[in-house]
Amino acid sequence: MESLKNIISANTDVLGGLPVFTGTRVPVETLFFHIEKGITIDEFLEDFPSVSKIQVVSVLEVANKLLTSDHIDKIYEIAS
Repeated sequence: MESLKNIISANTDVLGGLPVFTGTRVPVETLFFHIEKGITIDEFLEDFPSVSKIQVVSVLEVANKLLTSDHIDKIYEIAS
């Protein structure tokens, strides 16, 4: 898996610090909005060609690790 810094960046000069795919102005949350609506990853990549498939897969891998980790209780605290 890529380094997290190569996948996601947050800089106050880019969209007010919203986490984006590194090297783009595409918010990471946009990927999850697309998935929620039943839009495929390939369609997402067509809509946002500045995002690489490696970045998308890596974000999903990170989400998987977070949501299936032994530390899920800490995620509950953050999400509340």
